[in-house]
Amino acid sequence: MVAPRYRSRSFRKVSVRTPGGKTTIHYTRRNHTPATCAVTGEKLHGVPRNTPYKLKKLSKTQRRPERPYGGVLSSKAMRALLKAKVRQK
Repeated sequence: MVAPRYRSRSFRKVSVRTPGGKTTIHYTRRNHTPATCAVTGEKLHGVPRNTPYKLKKLSKTQRRPERPYGGVLSSKAMRALLKAKVRQK
């Protein structure tokens, strides 16, 4: 029987071959999806792919880029948004 802590879907099953030749199941945490842009949906550069508790250990500047909308919008989308705001005025 699987240990109760491994019964959730947050763990994935990995088949591992032991030195004795048997194949056993190991449970590992799933990889986190990378942060994506809210407008274009592309992957954000400069944002680590960590769990929330690991992100807390990083400094604020290591968690996301230091620019307007950093960690939310890609640089391309941010530039387009700022241009649109300036043109409205």
